[in-house]
Amino acid sequence: MFTGIIETTGKIISRQQEGSNIHFTIASGISDELKTDQSVSHDGICLTVVKAASGAHTVTAIEETLERSNLKYRKVGDQMNLERSMLLNGRLDGHLVQGHVDEIAFCKNIEEKDGSWIITFKVSKERSHLLVSKGSVSINGVSLTVVRPTRKEFSVAIIPYTYDHTNFHHLRSGDAVNIEYDIIGKYVERAFLMRNNMVQ
Repeated sequence: MFTGIIETTGKIISRQQEGSNIHFTIASGISDELKTDQSVSHDGICLTVVKAASGAHTVTAIEETLERSNLKYRKVGDQMNLERSMLLNGRLDGHLVQGHVDEIAFCKNIEEKDGSWIITFKVSKERSHLLVSKGSVSINGVSLTVVRPTRKEFSVAIIPYTYDHTNFHHLRSGDAVNIEYDIIGKYVERAFLMRNNMVQ
């Protein structure tokens, strides 16, 4: 479980295909503190550290993860948002993020406005009902507040600190991002469907 408050970014220094899996090696400021079997959010994806040494660590993405996330587009040199799992005695400064990506969204527009950035993303109509105005959403692992949600898109406002300390400053129109909808909304949806016999 994560909070959506990014600790640091890391740089992909190796990408190795093995069958349907891909091994990513990331250099970061927290890599030396990581241990094998530790869960770390990489752009909002919960991945297990399989190796950590000399300022870098390695994780493995399986086929299901690659299909559901933007990892399949990631290449050497790309920056990733990193967050270690939350401590139960710590503050929840963002919102509950599981590290389970629901779908990919695509950046539609980036507008700089009064020192901040308004970024609009295109999402699937099938899941857009999980977005509510002033609600929470995880984008590339960052906990953000939803602005102006519609059936096909939504926006978020990015403050300068978040822009500078995440990979959002590398984001361009057309780029794919990882979306995780608020778990509370997903539980409510499931309960509604079950109650109305809409689940097979």
